[in-house]
This record gives sequence, structure tokens and C-alpha cells, in this order.
Amino acid sequence: MSLEIRTIQPFPAQRTAVVTGAGAERGIGRRVARKLLAEGWSVAAADIDGAAAEAFAAEVTAELPADSGQKVIGVGVDISDQAAVDAAFARIDAEMPPVIALVNLAGIPSPHSIFEITSEIWDRVMDVNGKGTLLMTQAAARRMIDGGAGGRIVNTSSITALDGGGTFSKTGYAAAKAAVQGLTRGTARELGTHGITANVILPGPIDTDIMGGTLTDDRKEGMSANIPLQRVGQPEEVAGLINFLVSEDSSYVNGTSISVDGGKHMH
Repeated sequence: MSLEIRTIQPFPAQRTAVVTGAGAERGIGRRVARKLLAEGWSVAAADIDGAAAEAFAAEVTAELPADSGQKVIGVGVDISDQAAVDAAFARIDAEMPPVIALVNLAGIPSPHSIFEITSEIWDRVMDVNGKGTLLMTQAAARRMIDGGAGGRIVNTSSITALDGGGTFSKTGYAAAKAAVQGLTRGTARELGTHGITANVILPGPIDTDIMGGTLTDDRKEGMSANIPLQRVGQPEEVAGLINFLVSEDSSYVNGTSISVDGGKHMH
């Protein structure tokens, strides 16, 4: 019996990365989009706030070199809604180069303790963080498989999934982000034969809006006490890791969970 030798497949020169959660001005999504644009990607910046995503797309489009061949569009989408996801990808198909990467950053926190969580809160947290990641992955992966050029999927969990809760999010969020880890591993196992990798990042304290807005210096100092690097992280530092995980250089990194937390949670 002969064994097929799978080679590393280069990405097409014109390729699209879909980045969710790109509407927040101080969020990780916009940093990721800018980083990928600098690496030659076209970007579909997606967010439930379609107007914010479109404004960001217009801003960065004006900054692109005229001869780059790159495109940026802002796409409004509720990732937890199948029809909205289908419509978003229909637009991406019509206006953008082939989808080669998906970065699932969109999510919502939940500060509710276990006895405060209602069924409605639980369902919403699971729908956005869990089901939303699944629906976006299904849509992107189908296109990656049809295109035959492989692809990269990066999902976002949290160190909350490891320690069970923190200052801003508690049990429901921890459960949802733990589900994202399992989803990522299953995705990596099932899609690997198509040359598609799936990995998950686990951010720690990052200075973004999801952590309650701009953090004061005193708040940052308090949060840094148990972090070996003695500071909270910045969105650009997460973007750097994501840039690697969607690149050709990460071709043999698959099904991995990577913490971005300054050493706060070592495991």
C-alpha cells in the first residue's frame, strides 16, 4: 500500500481573510485586519455593527497603495444567525478574492454568577461565542475546500476557559469559551485532510473594550500583580500571533491552543 505524500501548498497571491469582531475601535479585530493587510491579504471586516465595519473598511481602503490589488469590505453580520452568515458570505464571494483564512474574534462576555444566569443569558452567550464560531467556520471551510488551496482558521477562547472565571466574565463565558476549544480540535481533526488548519488562542487580560472600556492605570496595575510580565496585554500583541497562525509559516501547527496572557496561566 502506497502512502500519499502531502506537500505544503502555497497560498494564492490574491486571497481573503475574514475577520469577525472588526467593528470595535479598540478591539483586536481591527489590529488583526491591519496586520493582515500589511502582509498582502484582502480583508472582509465583519461585525454585528455593520456601519462600524464599513467605516473601518473605508478608512483602511484609503490607506492602501493603489497598485496593491487588495480589497477591504465591511460586512454587517450576526454570526449566531444562519441566514445572516449565508448573506455575508454571498457578498464576500461576489466582491472578494477566495477565502483562505477565517479569524473568529467576535464574542460577548458574561459577568453573571452561576445563580444569576438565566436560560436567556446562557443561550445568548453560547449562541454568539459557540454557535457563531461554528457557523462562520462551516461557511468559510466549505469555500476553502471548494477552492482547493487549503486554509487557516483561528478561533478565540480565553484563559477564563481554564480558570473558570475572572473579573469581567464568569461561569457562562467560561463554559462557552471551553466549547470553542473543543470545536477547534474537532475542526482541526476533520479538516486537516483538506490542508486546512484550525487553532485556538486564549487571551488573558488584554486592554480592549470587552474588559470594560479603557482601563485606568490603577486598574491595570492591580490586574498585573499575578502576571509574570507585570502588565496587561495590548491588542497588537494578539494580532501578531494571529498573523503567524494564518500564514504559510504555520502550515504544521494544527489543533493547538495557545495562551496570550503574559504567563498568567501556565499549564
